[in-house]
Amino acid sequence: MNANTVVVIPARMGSSRFPGKPMTSILGKPMLHWVIRHSVEAVGADQTFVASCDQEILDFAESEQVGGIQTLATHERASDRTSEALEMLKSIGHEITHVLMLQGDEPTIVAEDIRRAIEATESSRSHEIVNLMGKIRSQAEWEDANTIKVVVNEQLDALYLTRTPVPHGPDSGWKNAFKQVCAIGFSAESLREFSAMSPHTLEEAESIDMLRWLANGKTVRMVPIAAQTQPVDVVADIPIVESLLKSGIGI
Repeated sequence: MNANTVVVIPARMGSSRFPGKPMTSILGKPMLHWVIRHSVEAVGADQTFVASCDQEILDFAESEQVGGIQTLATHERASDRTSEALEMLKSIGHEITHVLMLQGDEPTIVAEDIRRAIEATESSRSHEIVNLMGKIRSQAEWEDANTIKVVVNEQLDALYLTRTPVPHGPDSGWKNAFKQVCAIGFSAESLREFSAMSPHTLEEAESIDMLRWLANGKTVRMVPIAAQTQPVDVVADIPIVESLLKSGIGI
């Protein structure tokens, strides 16, 4: 891994669907602990940063011995918070070429897959974004609006991301479907370009960051992983995450 690549974990306490989510208890520890732990296992503490507008989260990052970056409270998208964090790091002398945005509500993305996303990011073209994707494993997951479905072409470039169950048809369904896994890699240039774009109507309609990039004719390269992952969108996701962690994912 390039020494000029960092992992940025955007997190905030003010989630409208699940206030205080980053600090909710999972196996007796704040959810953010597991995300930080997997990043540190993948890249080390010196290359792991938490970006937040909340002092409680920044204090926790310090207790976990990783960097904390104070960002604005006005960001609607995690990618925009990550972009601000990148500029702040560069302003204090960090020479950063690539950034992996690891969502703070993805506690089951293991170090191996974080490294896989970083390797793909470092080898991608500067105008691409890299995003992990996993297999959808049930009808319920396919129908869940919190699961972001992704359709790809033969080169594994994303054609569209949506909260609606796709692909649709008599020979389709969840057994042929994939989901976004929110470890997203940018070159420093692509992240700056992304942040400079105005939010797109598709992005706002679906509440999916990557649609801003796709709607502007850019490429999102999807990288498949085999491991089962589960983000925490609602309280009901916690037992699923705990079961995955107990079974050996991330422990």
